[in-house]
Amino acid sequence: MSAPGETWQEWLNGLDAPRRATAESLRDRFEALGAAEAEEWAKSAVGEDLPQEARFLLLRSLWRDAVDGWAEPGALDQLPSARRLLAAGANRDDLVRVARAAAYEAVFVTLNELDAGADVNADGTDTGWTVMETGEDGSPTGRVLSGLDEDLLWLDPSGRDGADLWH
Repeated sequence: MSAPGETWQEWLNGLDAPRRATAESLRDRFEALGAAEAEEWAKSAVGEDLPQEARFLLLRSLWRDAVDGWAEPGALDQLPSARRLLAAGANRDDLVRVARAAAYEAVFVTLNELDAGADVNADGTDTGWTVMETGEDGSPTGRVLSGLDEDLLWLDPSGRDGADLWH
């Protein structure tokens, strides 16, 4: 991707004009999306030809909707069991933490299974799956989103790498 210690500008200077324009555009999109280390995302996307924008968007949406959604006002109140626990004196913050941790684990396991590409316990089948980036028209680009589980914690929007899930 880039040499150790190489600055963004040095890396850009080593690219031809079309790739430089793509990298700058991607960096700007990552910044607009709120990505920490937008330049690193763009370097990886261009330098390694990885679908990093799709990867970022998927992981960000899983954090927002599946994990952090439990911290939204009223989210726990939708569950009868949580209402009973709250009525019995349970601490709301602790219940939110439990729900978020359970949601994180479910997302992690799902991403891990998707990355496996097949049910490793299903003998005698060649059936599998893949998660792939699509273009604006919805057609597959051929670029696979792999190792999503590896970056899930790193994309914690709080910047704490999930530390608040288990405390």
